[in-house]
Amino acid sequence: MRINNMYLLRRRVLLNRMLHSSMTGGVLLLICAVIAVLAANVPAMRGLHDLWSVNLGVSFGDGVFSMPLRLWIDDVLMAVFFFSVGLEIKRELLVGELSTMKKAALPMFAALGGMIFPALIYTAFNAGTPSASGWGIPMATDIAFAIGVLSLLGTRCPVGLKVFLVALAVVDDIGAIIVLAVFYPSHDIHFIYLLYALITVLALVALNRAGVKSALLYLALGVVLFVFVFRSGVHATIAGVILAMTIPARSSVGDVRAFSGPDTLLCRMESALHPWVTFFIMPVFALANAGVVIDASALGQGVMPAVIPGVFFGLLVGKPLGILTFSWLAVKLRLADLPSGTKWKQVLSLGILGGIGFTMSIFIDNLAFSDPYLVNAGKIAILATSIIAACTGVAALYMTTNKNNSKQ
Repeated sequence: MRINNMYLLRRRVLLNRMLHSSMTGGVLLLICAVIAVLAANVPAMRGLHDLWSVNLGVSFGDGVFSMPLRLWIDDVLMAVFFFSVGLEIKRELLVGELSTMKKAALPMFAALGGMIFPALIYTAFNAGTPSASGWGIPMATDIAFAIGVLSLLGTRCPVGLKVFLVALAVVDDIGAIIVLAVFYPSHDIHFIYLLYALITVLALVALNRAGVKSALLYLALGVVLFVFVFRSGVHATIAGVILAMTIPARSSVGDVRAFSGPDTLLCRMESALHPWVTFFIMPVFALANAGVVIDASALGQGVMPAVIPGVFFGLLVGKPLGILTFSWLAVKLRLADLPSGTKWKQVLSLGILGGIGFTMSIFIDNLAFSDPYLVNAGKIAILATSIIAACTGVAALYMTTNKNNSKQ
């Protein structure tokens, strides 16, 4: 009993720390997004906007590999971001809110509805148009932004509701990663490099099974895996998730409690990466990708492209409707229970926060379209909708919660 109480206390402390850092990171992310938009539209700041298009190269003997700085960020830095996400997913699957079917059922159903409904709504607006391939854009939720906004409520929000959002966002990330890998390859697929990548993964799994806990060795093979995945045509960021799944999650102790210990390689890596991801990688991504040109020509001289209402209604209507409907279905089928102290109107309010797409939505937007006009229109819709979802969601939660909820 004492061990269980200590474990629950540790989980609450870790959750509070994450919420605090996510709030700070969310504010920084918003500031960087505003700076990026200003840089794209204010002539005096245009140099910052153009910086991300500068080519940056690496020499290998007589060969030179070069690509724009924005792609270095989107491919390399975001691979580190996805590695961090993968570590979090693995931890939640082992000892967190996804460790048992009973725990995982509600966030799994909620996330599934929160992905299906937005994709269907987007497709309804864009079917048969050049922007039809962007159906994956409104499926994603920005976990850092959403949790950061939720943190503004402080103790007013029930702990169970906070945990539910974290678990839902983790499952949402899993879905987004699958969609990214299957439907949005960066180039034509080269199966020989996929074979090399598979061999590298098998080597990583062998290290794990052999009990090797050298972070340097795993990271070295991770770089090799990244190169092979990049050359295969599958988006290179997927290598980060795959690498995370091979990182040892046990300490030298052989029981289940060892998974949650701070001495495991998985926990050490996750703790080390978290501040870098929150305060460097995601803000830099926002600076490089959130800059949209807002003028008449960007919106087709008054003719609104279908991608804008598709993203807008997909995120702002599809997300909350899907999360609420599928959560209700899971409870009615007796597959799951609502978190303690949580009401259905709070689930709907939480679903509105799920409409904060931002980082992941922009990431998919960059991959979905080759036409800069559609990319720009998609970003305008993502930024506007994310701001509306954040303001509406936090207001709705404020009205449906009370100061005593922190005790529940």
